Amino acid sequence: MTPESAATTPAFPSRLPNVGTTIFTVMSALAAEHQAVNLGQGFPDFDCDPKLVDSVSSAMQQGLNQYPPMPGVAPLREAVAAKIKTLYGRSYNAATEITVTAGATQAILSAILCCAGPGDEVIVLEPCYDSYVPNIELTGAKVVAVPLTPGSFRPDFDKIAAALSPKTRAIIINSPHNPSGTVWSPADMQRLEDLLAPTNVLLISDEVYEHMVYAPLQHESAARYPGLAARAFIISSFGKTYHVTGWKVGYVAAPAALTAEFRKVHQFNVFTVNTPMQQGLAAYMQDPRPYLDLPAFYAAKRDLFRAGLEKTKFRLLPCEGTYFQCVSIADLAISERDLPEGEFCQWLTREVGVAAIPLSAFYRDGFDQKVIRFCFAKKEGTLLAAMERLAKL
Repeated sequence: MTPESAATTPAFPSRLPNVGTTIFTVMSALAAEHQAVNLGQGFPDFDCDPKLVDSVSSAMQQGLNQYPPMPGVAPLREAVAAKIKTLYGRSYNAATEITVTAGATQAILSAILCCAGPGDEVIVLEPCYDSYVPNIELTGAKVVAVPLTPGSFRPDFDKIAAALSPKTRAIIINSPHNPSGTVWSPADMQRLEDLLAPTNVLLISDEVYEHMVYAPLQHESAARYPGLAARAFIISSFGKTYHVTGWKVGYVAAPAALTAEFRKVHQFNVFTVNTPMQQGLAAYMQDPRPYLDLPAFYAAKRDLFRAGLEKTKFRLLPCEGTYFQCVSIADLAISERDLPEGEFCQWLTREVGVAAIPLSAFYRDGFDQKVIRFCFAKKEGTLLAAMERLAKL
C-alpha cells in the first residue's frame, strides 16, 4: 500500500482550461462579504406563490416521489404544449416534441451536445450568457462569435450572414436578451428565418425570459415562425417564470426528429427531473394568469428602479425585456468611471454597497464598453435600499 504522504493525484488535460469561477459567484460572494445589496446575480429575493408550494407539497403527500418518465411527466408536457399553442400558434406533440429538463442550462448543454462535434462551428451572438461558449467547447466544435451592435445590442444580420459557413451546425439566439434586456422584433425573426432558409443550420433559441417583455412589445418566439420552428430547439425556464430559480426545472420544445436526438443525450445526462415539482408545476399551470400577469409585475419594478437611477449620473440603456437594467458608467462624475467594468463593479460593491455585473464578462475577449448590469427582480425594499446607496453617484 502506498503511504498517504507519497500518494499523488494524477494530472490530466483540462477540458475547459480557460474557465474559472463565474462572475456571478464572484460578485455574490463579494456582496455577502461587504453586506452589499446584491443586484448582480439574476434571482428574486422574494417568495413564489404559496399555491405553487402547496401544489408541490400535495404531489409529495400523494406519493409522487419516484422516477418519472425520462421526457417528463405527461401532464406537464401537455401543459407546456397547450401554452405554446395558445401564445404562439404552433402545435407540439407533448409525447414526442416536449422534454422537461433540469433547468435551462442543462437544456442548452444537451441541445449543443446532441448536434455539434469536432469539425462543426456554432455561432454565438456576444454578449452572451456565460454557459454557451464552454458548452460548445466541450463538444470539440468551434465557437464563432458575432457581436451584437454595441450600444443597442441588436442583431447585425450582415455579420451573421458572413459568419455562416458549410461548417456551421447551429446558431444560438437569446430573446429577451441577457444581459442587455433587448427584445428581438418580428422583422429580426423574419430576417433570421430568411437567412437560414437555404441552409441546414439548426437554431437553439434561449427564451427563458419569454414572459418578461414589456408593452407595447410582445415576445417573438421562434415557435411563431414555421421556418425557424422546424429547425429549432426552443428552451424556457419555469424557475424564471415562477420565481423558483433554485428548483432548476425547464423544458425544450423541438420537432420530433430533433427531440429524438436531444433525448439521447438527456437520458444519459440527468435522465429525468424532480417528480413532485413537475407534478406541482403541471397543476399550477392550469391557471395562465401567473405568467400572463408577469410583464406588468416586472414592469412596475423596472419603472421604480429606472426612476431612481435617473436621479444619478448613470446613463440608462433601454430595457425592453428580462429583469435586467444596463447602465453606462461613462458619464459618472467620479474618477472610478475610468476603471475597467469588472474593477468598477468590485469598487461599487465594496465602497457603495451595491453589487452589479460587468458586461465584459459576457464577451470572450472581455470587450469593455463602460456598461454594467443590475438585476431588479427584487423586493421593493431591496430596490429602494440600492437606490438610496446609488444616489450619491
